[in-house]
Amino acid sequence: MRDAVGALPSAQRGSLLVRDGEQLVYKASVGLAGVLASPQDVAGGAGPASVLATLEAVDSTRVMAAADWYREHLPGAPALHLVPAGALVALTPVHVQGQTIGVLAVELPDGEAPSGERWARLRALAESAGVSLERRELYNVQVRSAQEVRVLEAVLNAVAAQTSPHELVEMISKGLKSVQLRPQWRSVHLVLLSDAPSGGSRGDAAARELCIYRVPQRSPLAFWNNVRDGAVVAGRGLGIHVDVRNAPADSAVEQRGLIEDGIERGVHGIAVAPIIPEVLEPAIRRAVEAGIPVVTIDSPPVEGSCAQAYIGTDNVVAGRLAAEMMARLLPGGGKVGALTFWLSAVNSRERIEAFRAAVSGMPLDLQPPSEDRFDFELGMRIAREAVQTGGIAGALGVCAENGLSWGAAARALGRAGDLKIVAFDLLTDTLAMLREGTIHAALVQREHEMGYRAVRLLHDMLSRGIEAALAGLPTRAGAGGRSALRCIDTGIDVVTIERTPWSLPLSEYLALEANRKAAKRREQLSYESRTKEFLLITVDAGSDGYQDERAFLDASSMVGRVLTTARPIVLDTLDTHSSELHDAPDVVEARAKGARTLVGVPLLAGGSAFGALVLESERHAACSLDDLTMIERVVDTMAVAVENARLVHRITDRTHELEQANRHQESLLDTIRELSSPVVPIARNILVMPIVGTMDAQRSGRFIESMLQDITEHHARVVLVDVTGMAVIDAASVEHLLRAARAARLLGAEVVLVGIRPAAARLMVDQGVDLGSTVTRSTLELGFAYALSKTGGQIVYRRSPHVQPF
Repeated sequence: MRDAVGALPSAQRGSLLVRDGEQLVYKASVGLAGVLASPQDVAGGAGPASVLATLEAVDSTRVMAAADWYREHLPGAPALHLVPAGALVALTPVHVQGQTIGVLAVELPDGEAPSGERWARLRALAESAGVSLERRELYNVQVRSAQEVRVLEAVLNAVAAQTSPHELVEMISKGLKSVQLRPQWRSVHLVLLSDAPSGGSRGDAAARELCIYRVPQRSPLAFWNNVRDGAVVAGRGLGIHVDVRNAPADSAVEQRGLIEDGIERGVHGIAVAPIIPEVLEPAIRRAVEAGIPVVTIDSPPVEGSCAQAYIGTDNVVAGRLAAEMMARLLPGGGKVGALTFWLSAVNSRERIEAFRAAVSGMPLDLQPPSEDRFDFELGMRIAREAVQTGGIAGALGVCAENGLSWGAAARALGRAGDLKIVAFDLLTDTLAMLREGTIHAALVQREHEMGYRAVRLLHDMLSRGIEAALAGLPTRAGAGGRSALRCIDTGIDVVTIERTPWSLPLSEYLALEANRKAAKRREQLSYESRTKEFLLITVDAGSDGYQDERAFLDASSMVGRVLTTARPIVLDTLDTHSSELHDAPDVVEARAKGARTLVGVPLLAGGSAFGALVLESERHAACSLDDLTMIERVVDTMAVAVENARLVHRITDRTHELEQANRHQESLLDTIRELSSPVVPIARNILVMPIVGTMDAQRSGRFIESMLQDITEHHARVVLVDVTGMAVIDAASVEHLLRAARAARLLGAEVVLVGIRPAAARLMVDQGVDLGSTVTRSTLELGFAYALSKTGGQIVYRRSPHVQPF
């Protein structure tokens, strides 16, 4: 674009507009800073008819009045007041495979049309742009396919992980935005019928309650999800349970508490990603003293830590790579801004110091770095101020979302593509900015490998011994070269949109990452037969901004129509021809918020809809047939995850109910048992134990235990066992009673059976039951008299003086 403007002596402004679906989009511009917010701005009024008319009009080189061109094609149709009177615009068509797909527009302020030689130069540049755009589109197709597979894989993993609806809709929202750049989905939310049984219920969807899940406008920490997945894969292969706990990003104290809790629970190993290593060190020391191996991931521990190893990126190497990439992006040099989460974090310090050392002697001037303390809005303000007033030509995003802060600031200030940004990690928003050219290079850590190797190393420490497991590992050389900590460098990938001698193209990287994960899942590990538990402590961005809404379904709404028909709907909120849904409440609400395209795709089970994914875009005709087909593929997989989560929830609730019922039943049985065999002291050294029900082996044990305890407590010499209430007295039950009598004799007490009924006596005779020396009496009264005779007591009958004889 600069070459095109430079080809015409008086030119100062120019732009490249390319057809993207049914819109014209600015792909590059010179001299329009402050007018265009980003290279992806849509040409004003460029609907399908306008796009077709524009491309037909520039099927060959031509000139037109600059004021007319800008009025028609700048976003919002503003006319540039600085355009000189009589200025022209030279228009050169851009072709791909014989089709006109765009236009190169260069302003001529002096109103003089280009000469034949200059037209030839513009045509050559337009041809070069066409070749570049065709090549970029091929890369985009590969990236879209690879990223779609990545999103589908993430959703399938969510099925096994029982992911919450909030996490799932955030994953889908960010995933779709990274696959589909052009729609620029402003909002993606999930609507579920709250009482829908498995398989849905299409016919009675109206008047039912809805659960609506909305997610905050922030990038999810997919980094930590990948760490968790790697650890879980290794744990599954080794037969080890990995308990994943997250602490808020601003709470190292809570991380320390999680370590303390793990010590108390007696976990077998701990892997932690320290927020502030100094705060965690006392807890790490206590864990190691308790015999629990500890490793840190992502960020090294403090110097001299008790932690046995660090597993993660070699941050010194990463800092040098970032410097090399920035030097290639800015061969002429310039100021470079830097933003990180925490300046005190070891990994941040090492990357920044290595970057500074690597650019020493180069014309790159690294500005004093800033920190946002995990506050994305604060990071945005810092980045915006630096871009506006700092005179920076490049920007370094030291950690995860820091690169997004720079990218968002560059977009907002019209410097997207011009400000050279090197970011760390590949969040879904980072991927989207990389594809559109806002971020130029990403240094991608292998966080899945971090989680995987951490669990493997902890297992080796337990099975082989700590010294043997660590013996073959190198020592870590920190920024100061002082540390002798054992380490595993998980590596880093440099990713750009296209292949270079020093980087991987994005499409190949996505495929490579998927293959690495698949290889880990297939790897044969030494499965443990003994149950062990490892504790993995990572970082949580928090759930601030998540919204749950409840509402009753309006059958006249777009969502109501989607749920009733179980079919997707794509509509233009301003299209009066869609009169049936034009005044639908959710369409009216979306229109009031600036949405132009509204999409609803049903979640299906058994052919019926139990929910819908709703997408909104400010763009006209934002969802093509291909877009909708891709969304449906993702939503079909999403439906499986939601149904799985609901099924697990129902099973969990039912299991909880059964456990409560079992506990209640057990409590009743205990009460019955206690009431069916009470121990009653009726005189000194004499106890009575009535038996109600049956006497089986389980009850016999409790009966004997209770009897022996009461004999000891009451110094009993005679125990009257009243069998009047026994359901059956057969050989088996009598044997239990005789065992009780023998046990009592060992404590110096005698058991007397009382209350044997005639039918029971006959049954015992028929079965040949021998009571041996055990004393029996037909009634409790006779048994009591016998007991008194054995204890030196007697029964005295006296007439009451208040009773008169007949």
